[in-house]
Amino acid sequence: MQVNVKIKRFNPEQDNRPYWSEHNVEVSETDRILDVMNQIKWEEDGSFTYRRSCGHAICGSDAILLNGVNRLACRVLVKDIGSNINIEPIRGLPVIKDLIVDMEPFFDSYKAILPFFMNDDPEPTTERYQSVEDRAIFDDTTKCILCACCTTSCPIFWTNGQYLGPAAIVNAHRFIFDSRDQGTSERLGVLNQVNGLWRCRTAYNCTEACPRDIPITKAIEEVKRELLWRKA
Repeated sequence: MQVNVKIKRFNPEQDNRPYWSEHNVEVSETDRILDVMNQIKWEEDGSFTYRRSCGHAICGSDAILLNGVNRLACRVLVKDIGSNINIEPIRGLPVIKDLIVDMEPFFDSYKAILPFFMNDDPEPTTERYQSVEDRAIFDDTTKCILCACCTTSCPIFWTNGQYLGPAAIVNAHRFIFDSRDQGTSERLGVLNQVNGLWRCRTAYNCTEACPRDIPITKAIEEVKRELLWRKA
C-alpha cells in the first residue's frame, strides 16, 4: 500500500525551527512503523535520525509521537494507523535532533525515587522468599521498560518539567509494595514533595500511552493511598 508519511524534523546545528518533511512510500500493511522509518532513512534520507535497538518493544528506545499519541515505533503496524502517518518526537523533553530527545531529565526523575532494593536485615543464606499473593500486588509495575511514553504524554509534565512523572511513580510503586523492601518511607518522602505525587491530575493519558499495558493511573492512586494511610 502507498502511505504518506510526515516527519517533524529539527537539527539545532542548522535549523532555526522544526519543519515537516514529507515522504510517499510503498509498504506492506503488516510493516511496523519502525520499518517505514528505516525505509525512509536507508533509501531516501540518511540524515533522518532516531533511536532504535531491539525492535521488539523491550528496550523502549524508539518511543515517538505517532498521529498525536505516544507509541513505540516497533510495536505499531501500518494497518493500525492507515495511509496518513505523522511522526514527531515525544513531548516535554529537549530535542537533540529529529526524533531523538534528551532523556537525562527523565532518568534523573527515575533515579530520584531510589529504584533499587533496600533491606538492612542480615543477608539470608537462601533467596528472600515471597508469596505469590504478595508478588501479585506489584507485578504490573515490574513491567516498565523506561520508554518515557507515559511521562511525555502527561500534560502536567509538558508544563512543569520538574514533575517526577508517571514512570518514576510507577517504579517507586514496584518497590513500595514489595514485601521484602524496607525503603518505603524514603521513597514516599521523595514523592511527597512539591513536584512529586500530588501533581498528578488523573488524566489517564499515561495509562493509554503505555506499550506494556501497565495500569499506571491505578498504580499512582495506590501510592497516594499508601502515603495518606501512613500519614494518618
